[in-house]
Amino acid sequence: MVKRLLFCVLVFVSFSYASVYKSNCVSCHNRLPVSIDKYFYRYLLKYSSKTAVKEAMTNYLKNPSKDTTIMPEAFISRFGVKKSTHLSDKDLQNALDEYWEIYKVFGKLK
Repeated sequence: MVKRLLFCVLVFVSFSYASVYKSNCVSCHNRLPVSIDKYFYRYLLKYSSKTAVKEAMTNYLKNPSKDTTIMPEAFISRFGVKKSTHLSDKDLQNALDEYWEIYKVFGKLK
């Protein structure tokens, strides 16, 4: 019984993290002509480390502006600056953690 309960809790937790990222990030980015991985690589090129990338993304998502975006002027002119996130700090960090794990290149390069 305890094993079943633990299994259910683990499944629920793993789905809840995935759903925050998929329902709040991927669902909107799928409507744009630039795939979501391109944003990640722009941040990685500019900020380099896991900590710096996540911090920059968090700051931007909470307070987006034309001055702090990593996207080119033409992109911003066409699509505008996104609205600030409505996610809680915890949900935002969970979404960014999943995003990082999906697209990180560290340990994948040979």
